[in-house]
Amino acid sequence: MLRIRDAQDEVAFAQLFGHFAPRIKGFLMRSGAGEALAEECAQEVMATVWRKAHLFDPTRASVATWIFTVARNRRIDALRKQRRPEPEDLGWGPEPEPDQADVMELQQESARLAEAIAQLPRNQRDLIEQAFFGELSHSEIAAQTGLPLGTIKSRIRLALDRLRHAMS
Repeated sequence: MLRIRDAQDEVAFAQLFGHFAPRIKGFLMRSGAGEALAEECAQEVMATVWRKAHLFDPTRASVATWIFTVARNRRIDALRKQRRPEPEDLGWGPEPEPDQADVMELQQESARLAEAIAQLPRNQRDLIEQAFFGELSHSEIAAQTGLPLGTIKSRIRLALDRLRHAMS
């Protein structure tokens, strides 16, 4: 993994792929994914491992733990995607024009939210922005910032509580 991270070593990646791809597929199938979905997710996981190898830190997790965390997160994403409505289930045609009062209320609420976010302590605001606007998982934020996962979760929880109070 270090050769992949440090030198983008394709031979090392091929070895890592040969070792972990079948194990990831089995892991995903045992967690309820069908064979096709497990295969697709395993491919995506290994592509993510290649793209995000620079985030691997052997002092924080073993290679297996890091890769299986990526796999678990990919499985969660796949489950969420399955629960979304299919395009044929969505309404067709032009949307009715929104009521101007609703538009004004939404704009005011958005402005209040932006102000509430700006009032957060910097360490909480940064994490909220990464999690919600950057769409990063807590694990990805931990990998990028070097902060412990528990600290990230606590700060985000505190920030969300502050935002709830500010918006009520």
